[in-house]
Amino acid sequence: MDSAWLVPAALAVGAVLGAGIFAIVMVAHARGQRAVAVVSSAVPDGVDQVIDALESAGVVLDPSNNVVKASPGALAFGLVFNQALVHPELVKLVDTVRRNGEPITEELSLSRGPFGEAVIHLSVRVARLGARYILLLAEDRTESYRLEEVRRDFIANISHELKTPIGAVGLLAEALVSASKEPEQVKRFAKRLTKESERLARITQEIIELSRLQATDALTKADLVDVDHVVARAIDQNRVVAEAHRVHLVSGGDAGAEVYGDEELLVTALHNLVANAIQYSPDGSRVGVGVSQSDGIVEIAVTDQGVGIEEDEQDRVFERFFRTDPARSRNTGGSGLGLSIVKHVVQNHGGDVRVWSQPGSGSTFTIRLPEASHASAASLGAAAS
Repeated sequence: MDSAWLVPAALAVGAVLGAGIFAIVMVAHARGQRAVAVVSSAVPDGVDQVIDALESAGVVLDPSNNVVKASPGALAFGLVFNQALVHPELVKLVDTVRRNGEPITEELSLSRGPFGEAVIHLSVRVARLGARYILLLAEDRTESYRLEEVRRDFIANISHELKTPIGAVGLLAEALVSASKEPEQVKRFAKRLTKESERLARITQEIIELSRLQATDALTKADLVDVDHVVARAIDQNRVVAEAHRVHLVSGGDAGAEVYGDEELLVTALHNLVANAIQYSPDGSRVGVGVSQSDGIVEIAVTDQGVGIEEDEQDRVFERFFRTDPARSRNTGGSGLGLSIVKHVVQNHGGDVRVWSQPGSGSTFTIRLPEASHASAASLGAAAS
């Protein structure tokens, strides 16, 4: 009798317990679904697409600071490695925003990647993205920093270059006054005074010329230019100096080449190359100017038999005020601006200038310009007359 009612009772208890467990599981599942919904709604739709479309660096981090999304720019800048931020400075900004909730913008100088020594300058902004995520955006300011550094160096170099001849002029003027009763001394000081004043005028003119060239990316007027005439004028302008150093000037190559451009600027550029070749050539050597045409390109090469340029300096020779031998340049009146002017003249003509050099054997500087038959005068700034 007792066992007869125990079975139904056990079944009833089991049914109640089963229903209870089922109810608990369903409640937990419902709460889990609501939690997922809350988390999902905290990340705005389209974040992936926006990050992928960024040209600058963009990174999304989860609550554990794991990178869940990074733009191509962030990878290129070396900000992310193995799904984590590389730089402790960035991690610190992320932690601060996560703690305070307020966006932060800072300028940072960081290494490019976990291994490299190169430095990248970034403007970084960090802010919350929804309830759980952090968004980090970084804009590359390296070029702006570089230009500012160049500007500071330019001003410092100008001050230095002008200080020397100005100081010399002052001292020589005082010496002239003191030696007023000694004709030979007056003559000697006057000659040196003239030399320093000419150097001062040349530096000033080159600074003005370079500033004018850098102020525009194209020529205001492009005419048909006879390259043979440019070569002849540049050589003629350097003939007196060459003869003084017993340097023999020769020219040759393809005749009849024509380009679109400004003849005066092209003469200035080639003059600077020839003058530079003479300056660094030993007495009794030869400087050659050759013209060639091929595949729509006119090349004007200036070759010397001088001291040559070390390989690690060849990429810098077109920088303003850079000189491979500062003492020699100052003794010969060089300002360090001539090759920089060459570079900007040629670039404004749609061409480029290259250097080959072997220390102890000499150097060759080559101007490459579009041939007139293949170039558009309009693309250089104006229609040909």
